Formats: sequence, C-alpha cells, structure tokens
Amino acid sequence: MKLMTRRRRNGVTIRAVAERAGVSAMTVSNVLNGAGRASAATIATVRAAIAELGYVPNLAARRLAKARATTVGLLYSNRRTPFLDAVLVGTLRATNAHGLQLILRDGEGVTRDEAERIARDLVQSGADALLLIPPFAEQLSGSAELAALAVPLAAIATGTAMPDITTVRIDNRAAMHALTDRVIASGHRRIAYVAGPDPYSVVAARLDGFRAALSQQGIAEYPNLIVQHGAFDYAAGMAAGQALLALPDRPTAIICSSDDLAAGVIAQASHQGLRLPAELSVTGFDDTILASRIWPPLTVVRQPVEDMAFRATQCLIAALGDRTGGAWVSDEIFSHDIIERQSIASVHD
Repeated sequence: MKLMTRRRRNGVTIRAVAERAGVSAMTVSNVLNGAGRASAATIATVRAAIAELGYVPNLAARRLAKARATTVGLLYSNRRTPFLDAVLVGTLRATNAHGLQLILRDGEGVTRDEAERIARDLVQSGADALLLIPPFAEQLSGSAELAALAVPLAAIATGTAMPDITTVRIDNRAAMHALTDRVIASGHRRIAYVAGPDPYSVVAARLDGFRAALSQQGIAEYPNLIVQHGAFDYAAGMAAGQALLALPDRPTAIICSSDDLAAGVIAQASHQGLRLPAELSVTGFDDTILASRIWPPLTVVRQPVEDMAFRATQCLIAALGDRTGGAWVSDEIFSHDIIERQSIASVHD
C-alpha cells in the first residue's frame, strides 16, 4: 500500500543508510546506539537518511543486552471487533519479525484519567513503547503524565496528526467525501448519516467530508438525518437504523462511519421487512471482514488497518533503536480505496 507522505522501503540495510548520508556504516551504527562522537550535523543527516529510506534497526543485539525482550504495549477498547482483529494481526507481524514481545491492556478509555492509568500500567509491566488505537490517542495526546513515562508513542486510524504522537492514518475527510459522491452518483438525494462517538477524532473529519460532498453537489442536508451514537458498534447501528427508518419520509440511503454500524442498520432494516438495496442503500467504512460477509455486501471505504498497524509498530521499533534522544514524531497518510459491492442501488426520479 502506498504512503502519501513517506515512501516505504523493504530490506533497507545500514549500508544503504550510510551511502545516502555520505558517512560510514560505523557512523550510522554509532548514531543509532548513541555511541561515538558524531556531530549534531552528522546525527541530523543520518536521521534524515533513516527517515527517507524507512530503515528499521535490527533489535536482536539490544534484546541480548537486556534481561528481557523489548516489549511493545497495545492499548485497546475492551470491545472485540473486526477492526481490532486487523490491528492485532498487523502489530504481531511487526513484533514477531523483530523478535519483540507484545502485551495488551484493555479498557473503555472514556476519560484521560482512565487512559493514563492503563498506559502507566503497561509501562510498569515492562512496555518500552506504546501503540494506541482510538480513542486512546485522543485522550492521551498532551498528557503531562504520559510525557513523564518517556516512551515512544504511535497511533493508528486517527482523524488528525498529533504533536506528541506518531500517527499512521488515512485522509478521513477525503475518504468520506468520495464515498458520499458515490452514493449521490446513484441518484440518492435524501441521504442519512450515522456518526460515531465524540472522543474519536475521525468522527469530525468524516462528518465534514459527508457535508462537503452534499454542499458541493447542491444537495440539502437534513439535520434529522444525521444521527450520532456513543459507539461504533452493531447495537448503535441498530438503534440508529430504528430512529431513521421510523421517520415519515425516511432516507433512501444511509452512510455509516463504520462497518459495524452499517451491519446494525442493515439488521434493523431487514427486521422491518425492507428489501436491500432496492428500498434502502447502506455503506460502511473500514472494509473489515464483516463488510463482505453480510447481505448485501457493503460498499465501503477501505483503510488498510493491518498495514497501518504494521507501519506504526515499525515506527516504534525505529524510535526504540534511536539512542540519540531525538524526537521521532511523524504523520504518515496511507491511501484509501472505495470498494464497490452490492449495497447501493440506483434511484430514478
């Protein structure tokens, strides 16, 4: 999957970094390990070459030097979802490839205090770096207590970049704009939208993309057709579907900001006897395994969650290999795709 802000490289060696930086391989090694007497200018040049080539240091030597393996901690919501399954696969791919351990802590993460408690527990349990998924990144960004833990941080699937956390994400506004355009192109004009909970930074970005697409096409936005619930899950989707389909002039299409929400909407519509997609079009977001296994299979925005988790973990590994004390905060934007299946029907005036 292509990155828009940083190119990926596979199999990049320390010698390739040395050639790009115009220094010896020993100098690169010294910079990575905080050894030797490299000047500030040389350190900056080497780090720039590492970032450009996407080099990830081999931590095998570091593992042997420690009493235990290097450990990455993952904070996640205690709700098991296909999204989380993809995160776990991507993270394990990266940690296994470099011989790292992965430890997990779950929780609701609805408050900063709770998120800080979980992060602190992970570090006290041996985590050398933390991988965050929403809403933990939003809760912890700017936390003085988290900064005091002094461990590298990376997050995936956020709606925006963050000043103190490496982020790996898609352009959520552009993605939802494109999906809404696809629904509009099928003739739909009375379009509803199901959003997720406020703590997630993607919520505002995706809703903004939906509204921008309507405005650009000169289509009215109906406030009673925008529904927000306290979760991205199936139950919230069923509740949203019940509310929207009870309206006297119900929508012809419902755009959902997650696959689980869309599955709940479809279940509610089916319960009410609607024929999908002939009487109601529904779309999802993420392209988890659920999207292709329900009926009708969902047209969705695909964000490569597994690859994003893999890349975010790579960023943490690179930061752990940096003994210079420099900041490794970055923002990487993966490309997204619109995957068309059978959940959108055309509407004719």
